Amino acid sequence: MPNKFWDDFEVGQTTNTEAITITETHLINWAGLTMDFYPLHMDAEFAKKTQFGKRIAHGPLIFGMAVGLMARTNIFRDSIIAWLGVNNMRIPLPIYIGDTVHVEATINEKQPTKKNDRGIIDFLYLIKNQNDQTVMEFDFLLLMHRKMAGS
Repeated sequence: MPNKFWDDFEVGQTTNTEAITITETHLINWAGLTMDFYPLHMDAEFAKKTQFGKRIAHGPLIFGMAVGLMARTNIFRDSIIAWLGVNNMRIPLPIYIGDTVHVEATINEKQPTKKNDRGIIDFLYLIKNQNDQTVMEFDFLLLMHRKMAGS
């Protein structure tokens, strides 16, 4: 039986993660893992000629790092049954090699499901850089264990 539940989370509750600096190694490893060698991420000469002026991090890399940073907080413990998806993803600013990012996750909404042993939580993830600018945001939906009535 889980030791943390949907019931233990409150709308408006915010969790902040530790920060991590995005490195060349992150980009190289991500490209090798995903086969995403798009020149904007991998070719400095190509990237110089773009609106960004230099290489930027892969969006899915930053998403994956945000999920990992939140997992490292151990806020969820064993409450999660399944990840249900992401809504409303936006990337308003580029993330460059050398940027330091962290996550601020706030509970937007909780809803019970038809099965009384589970519930859904919608977290707003804000990924912020070292200047406290939001560089990515999305709604992260989790299905969680719920306390049974009378327990």
